[in-house]
Amino acid sequence: MTMSPSVPDPDRPPPARLALDRWTWREIAHLLVNLPMAIAGFVYALLVIAVGAGLSVTVIGLPVLVAGLRGARVLGRVERGRARSLLGVRIEEPSPLPRGRQEGGVFPWLWSGLKDPVGWRSLLYAFIRLPWGVLTFTVTLVSLIVLWPVLPFIARGLTAADRAMVRGLLPPSDELERRIAELESDRGVVVDTAAADLRRIERDLHDGAQARLVALAMGLGLAKEKLTDDPEAAARMVDEAHGEIKVALQELRDLARGIHPAVLTDRGLDAALSAIASRCTVPVNVSVDLPGRPTEAIEGIAYFTVSELLQNVSKHSGARSASVEVWRAADRLLIKVTDDGSGGARMGGGSGMAGLAERLGAVDGLFVLDSPVGGPTAVTAELPWRDRAPAGSRAS
Repeated sequence: MTMSPSVPDPDRPPPARLALDRWTWREIAHLLVNLPMAIAGFVYALLVIAVGAGLSVTVIGLPVLVAGLRGARVLGRVERGRARSLLGVRIEEPSPLPRGRQEGGVFPWLWSGLKDPVGWRSLLYAFIRLPWGVLTFTVTLVSLIVLWPVLPFIARGLTAADRAMVRGLLPPSDELERRIAELESDRGVVVDTAAADLRRIERDLHDGAQARLVALAMGLGLAKEKLTDDPEAAARMVDEAHGEIKVALQELRDLARGIHPAVLTDRGLDAALSAIASRCTVPVNVSVDLPGRPTEAIEGIAYFTVSELLQNVSKHSGARSASVEVWRAADRLLIKVTDDGSGGARMGGGSGMAGLAERLGAVDGLFVLDSPVGGPTAVTAELPWRDRAPAGSRAS
């Protein structure tokens, strides 16, 4: 029986062989380029340290050092690219530093640049590479002429040290640094979402209830004028105003439900999701299995996620039935909404899926869409579970 060859790991080159294959030539090229890159990096690091330290007693010393550290980031990016293309080492790029001066003046900008671990490690990498660059260039060049039969094994041994240096000194600073970048991005999503919600509420008030109340006030003013001259016309206008009041009250209730429904506050997700399902145009089976209630913020996000998904079911799916399942697994709140519609839903396309994914991502949630053409569609959402504080502790 023949066995298919295994797929090689892109971060791990194939075993060294006596033949000079393309991997060996790439490693040889990397080792020969080490010397000019090491000389350039050493000169740059020496200038930055000497000039920055020498001018540190003056006003321009620290800005020069910060500029040098930012330039060292560029050197690190070049070295990561060289290792990626010639050695197959794939390392995530660190998050960029803020451009220009930060809010609060020049001193926060200087401080963020001076404490940049990525810049300092890139500078250290450039500073210590000169003797290694001389050694690898010399050994590789001599081996090309004298020891070429065993050159693949020599190149593999030398580049193993290069790979270790790149992985040790040129990756992102740590998990905390990556997490800070994610939180900054999530904060922008939260701010944008809140601003969009405020604009929607303002638009709904202006175009709906406010316009209706203005018309109602005008109608009551006309009825007041006709009260003595034409009581029957005034009575008809008052009846019409009474009907307008009922419509305006319903619009205000709908608007309040869109902000935060009373049933969710009073009775929790089970009752609130059942109320949403009753307004859906297709039959919806709701199953909520929760040991308690999460915090108000998580509960609200879960509610509006299901609400948006069921609106998509009503408008776009062509489904005959749908289901909503909500349960807790360890420290996660899981939501699954399925329908037997035509499928083909995408994250874009005006369905609001991308906005839901961003909103969930802003609170460490996940959003997974599975909607093949022809159906069915299944959307799974995860939110972090945070226990609701007791009523007494909230009041205190």
